[in-house]
Amino acid sequence: MKYRQLGRSALKVSELCLGTMNFGPRTSETESFAVLDAAVEAGINFIDTANQYGGRLGVGTTETILGRWLAQDPSRRDRIVLATKVHEPMSDDVNDRGLSARHIQMACDASLKRLQVDHIDLYQMHHIDRLAPAEEIWQAMDRLVAQGKITYVGSSNFPGWKIAQLNERARDRLGLVSEQSLYNLIERRAEMEVIPACQAYGLGVIAWSPLAGGLLAGNASANAGRRQTDDMKRAATTRADQLSRFADLCAELGRSQSAVALAWLLHQPGLTATIIGPGSLEQLTTILHAPDIELGADLLAKIDAIFPPVGPAPEAYAW
Repeated sequence: MKYRQLGRSALKVSELCLGTMNFGPRTSETESFAVLDAAVEAGINFIDTANQYGGRLGVGTTETILGRWLAQDPSRRDRIVLATKVHEPMSDDVNDRGLSARHIQMACDASLKRLQVDHIDLYQMHHIDRLAPAEEIWQAMDRLVAQGKITYVGSSNFPGWKIAQLNERARDRLGLVSEQSLYNLIERRAEMEVIPACQAYGLGVIAWSPLAGGLLAGNASANAGRRQTDDMKRAATTRADQLSRFADLCAELGRSQSAVALAWLLHQPGLTATIIGPGSLEQLTTILHAPDIELGADLLAKIDAIFPPVGPAPEAYAW
């Protein structure tokens, strides 16, 4: 496994980040433990979750499963960089959501309890809260850092302007160190504003949905269930020509479509890691080699020809 610095921080994380959203609703606790064990054995030291994950089993379920795995062997905690998120509704309570200072504090305490740990390495804001002033957010995050409950602060699904605003308000502190963004060969809009903003302010980009919900995985999709939805079927039909050309290119390389899609992300400027969300141990083992795939300039150009960038960045709207 290869490692990169998380943005401008000195922290090093694996290029593959283990996403845990499937743990509970799709993947049993026993299988989740097997995936976690294999991931750590393979050198993955970056594990991402969120307080809302749990699907039909209820919010907090995934953090609880991860907490039980950590409790099995206390030494595991020191070997991983643990990331979770705050923002999404955790109940019907009007204040049990968003990025108010009150909710950030309460949500962090609840996550620590479910995870059975005393601190979170990377605490990420899951979405922007248009009602929460930057000063209120930093007040809450500063308190958590001072209390030793979190170490770094990151964002997720933030636009470029919000990344800039929060870091301008954090001139006397480290500020945001990462942004977790939707980014893959099909969805490249992050290149327009988000990634340039991250590069300018020293945030590491963590890509989520690297396989576009399974569209880029071909027949070996780790998300076959999601690919059966009406929206995914329509997307597959609309992009049939692109997907066919990509499949042919990967076949020429002798590589799986999933691995090439992941490798492509790791060749993009500003990327620290890409999240993988295997639903089983078998799915994990088929993509662990992705960071070792080298894509030359000619090959990257061929991929761009199939999945073109959306436009010049970051001054696309300037004149």
